Amino acid sequence: MPIRYRCGACAMASSCKGEAAMIIEPNRRYRDPAVRSLDPRFDDLRLSNASVEHLFDGCRWSEGPVWFGDARCLLWSDIPNNRILRWDEASGQVTPWRTPSNNANGHTRDRQGRLVGCEHLTRRVVRTEYDGSITVLADRYKGRRLNSPNDVIVKSDGSIWFSDPTFGISGFYEGEWAESELAPAVYRIDPVSGELMMVADGIEGPNGLAFSPDERTLYIVESRKKPREILAFDVASDGI
Repeated sequence: MPIRYRCGACAMASSCKGEAAMIIEPNRRYRDPAVRSLDPRFDDLRLSNASVEHLFDGCRWSEGPVWFGDARCLLWSDIPNNRILRWDEASGQVTPWRTPSNNANGHTRDRQGRLVGCEHLTRRVVRTEYDGSITVLADRYKGRRLNSPNDVIVKSDGSIWFSDPTFGISGFYEGEWAESELAPAVYRIDPVSGELMMVADGIEGPNGLAFSPDERTLYIVESRKKPREILAFDVASDGI
């Protein structure tokens, strides 16, 4: 299903005669009693006048949120329920956006604003085109099937980076059980050739990914280690 993009502007003008006064409603914030900040460091990461708002419940497992500011909507995965949901900012309504989703997990947007996602069931990374069609970006490495692509990010040069643990093939809760053909790893898709390159291995459970603001460091969550770790790698022009 395509995402409908829209843009618009609204203007408000007023005129007055003499010493007319404008009454401005003060900003009021109401905290959601169901949300508590357990670490004061979290408070430093959000705007002081921003509240945490409860948008939706009823998911078995929410993952992979991605914001479409131009469409004023939020998409995210409900992995075990095999669906992607859409929250509309204008109406506040939540509706199914893609069902089935192939047990989709992580999402992001590429440099052209298209949705890029990881699918556990099909063991691939895909892109949703403007017309709603699906383009497969990666499903094999050196002839062997990927495990279950998990999280995905896009660098400013257009390259697509994703983690590939075995979570989605370890059972039937978030995918479908299967034998692993590749060791867990992190990969990079070249923005020009589409070539798939392994950039990090030796990580038992590579999960969430993020670049530093200058994109010189790649952070990888190692979610199978105890205690869990965040690994940092220097980024080269074509890998790490």
